[in-house]
Amino acid sequence: MFFKRGGAVTWLIVFLGNPGQRYQGTRHNAGFMAAEAMEKAKGIRINRSRFKSLTAECDMGGERVLLMKPQTFMNLSGEAVAQAVRFYKIAPEHVIVISDEMSLAVGRLRIRTKGSAGGHNGLKNIISHLGTDQFPRIRMGVGAVPHPDYDVKDWVLSVFRDKDAEDMADCARRAAEAAECYIVNGPDKAMNLFNNK
Repeated sequence: MFFKRGGAVTWLIVFLGNPGQRYQGTRHNAGFMAAEAMEKAKGIRINRSRFKSLTAECDMGGERVLLMKPQTFMNLSGEAVAQAVRFYKIAPEHVIVISDEMSLAVGRLRIRTKGSAGGHNGLKNIISHLGTDQFPRIRMGVGAVPHPDYDVKDWVLSVFRDKDAEDMADCARRAAEAAECYIVNGPDKAMNLFNNK
């Protein structure tokens, strides 16, 4: 858990969501749910204001990791990520982004080492600011819109209820574990362990 002061941050874990009470518990804030699970697992608070984000630092397998919850709103997440990447001179392959994913069933996880934004505006903005899509991401399934006439914006800003809320709490815990596993054990091990559940 603890590390020597002065060691350089070597990884970023970015939890995507929208700041404010209004968005708490919504599908679009799945990333923030994973941040809360990480806080519980590590016994820390992600609450230091830096890089247009709330942040904390922790140790994972001897690596010093910056945890980030951008406060820019989802569509401008890349501004926060780019600031931290430039400051610490971190390679894109050491930037893990955790976000919601409508193409996955509620509670499913999918880890990828790189890829397109898949229509996700937060990922799209990060790709734009970093100038590459070659960074790992952990996508948390929030389910597809229930019928074609349902407005996508209304869907992603809707709150999880009942069984879905339980499944997402478990998904958030596993997403936090997956991020640490990715850093400590590498992408292959993380994908084998978490993509199949």
